[in-house]
Amino acid sequence: MKFIVDAHFPRRLSKWLNVRGYDSIHTSDLPKGNNTTDIEIIEKSIEETRIVITKDSDFLKYRVVKGEPDNILMVTTGNIINTELIKLFEENFKTITDFFESGKKVIELSNETVIVHS
Repeated sequence: MKFIVDAHFPRRLSKWLNVRGYDSIHTSDLPKGNNTTDIEIIEKSIEETRIVITKDSDFLKYRVVKGEPDNILMVTTGNIINTELIKLFEENFKTITDFFESGKKVIELSNETVIVHS
């Protein structure tokens, strides 16, 4: 399972995924860094079969209209400190990966729960 972590999140999240054996890149690793456009992130996710981890609802809108990106992890926690974000991922990541492995395409991670949208 591969991921691309949007600029709204710290590099630490991408590194957290890498340490756990997942192939993860952060937008800051791309040639345009955190100035990479949403379309370029979507293209990268399609080229490399990556799940987009984002807070940006534009990715959901684009998926409704264009059917892309294939997989989105939408994080709807609002602004939280990095340690709380990582803790939330630690507590819920098994559930999230199970949903993606079962073919679900859009998963939401909130402060309280994990929700499957499709």
